[in-house]
Amino acid sequence: MAQLFKTLFSIFIVFFTAQCSFAALSGSVNYKIPIEYKNMNEEELSSKAEIYYNNALKNTDKKLNDDISEALLLYNALSNKNPNNIIYSLRAGHLYDILGKNRLAKGCFCKARGIAPTRPEPYFYFGEYYFKHQQYRMALKMYNRAYEYGYSNHSLTISRLKELSLILGNKEIAK
Repeated sequence: MAQLFKTLFSIFIVFFTAQCSFAALSGSVNYKIPIEYKNMNEEELSSKAEIYYNNALKNTDKKLNDDISEALLLYNALSNKNPNNIIYSLRAGHLYDILGKNRLAKGCFCKARGIAPTRPEPYFYFGEYYFKHQQYRMALKMYNRAYEYGYSNHSLTISRLKELSLILGNKEIAK
């Protein structure tokens, strides 16, 4: 009986250790909050998500923390609740970009662009993503689209366009 107990216990330890190490290797974001979001008010969830998002942006270490986890959880729940609101996808994408989850970030930005292909916000966020990753030609293309679709008076878009024009050697466009 004692031998059986030791065997089962060691199997449990091996399984648990393997599962934890797999999660660490895969770098997955693990949500363990048992809240039923579908029954909650969208405005309430949105305001909570906004608070967590702003707190996450204040954090300078760019690592997963409680604010980022909570904001991602809420924005994903809100995106499922209201799939036509691009702000939820854009915010989640921005947080994934901060964490270095490039595929997830681009997926969120693509989703937002698919929902509203003529709004400037998805193109601006895509531009920021590509600018951060030093893919300047793609960044320029995205900022130009954002400019085209309504960010012609957006100061950061204009300054990025000038900066990218100088980086890429288009000095006449920068003027």
